Amino acid sequence: MNKKRRLALAIGAGIAPLLVVSLPVSPASAHGYVSSPPSRQAQCAAGTIDCGPIKWEPQSVEGPKGLTSCSGGNSQFADLDDDSKPWQVTPINSSQTFTWRFTARHATSNWQYFANGQKVAEINGNGAQPPAEVSHTVNFGDIKGKQKILAVWNIADTANAFYACIDVTIG
Repeated sequence: MNKKRRLALAIGAGIAPLLVVSLPVSPASAHGYVSSPPSRQAQCAAGTIDCGPIKWEPQSVEGPKGLTSCSGGNSQFADLDDDSKPWQVTPINSSQTFTWRFTARHATSNWQYFANGQKVAEINGNGAQPPAEVSHTVNFGDIKGKQKILAVWNIADTANAFYACIDVTIG
């Protein structure tokens, strides 16, 4: 019995590394998106708009810092860049609170908000890890009418950021 047990352990120890190397790697259940007002990926996740694979991972719109696309440059999420889709447009006032929902909380450089390509707000993250939800109130000043707001979460310890676009009418 002792010999059989040692043989079984030896075989298990030999097979384990092969199993680890051959098993498929699943994507990280990462990171964060704007949930309110509903961003384009939040609308996809809710089934409001048919948008392909982003439906299953609205928190994964990650790309290099400095991009201006809703998809974060990720071709898998190109539907988010399609302005011809019937995105739900949220009416807002000149001051609006945006809520980010995080599934992996990274140390944060800052959050930035753009309207018409113009930066309207930047909130310092102080390199800290945020709680599961964070809200920022952004003042749009004299910007009015239908706008596509680009919200960016810049990570402190990587070259990447997370991107979300929110369609609004500022009244």
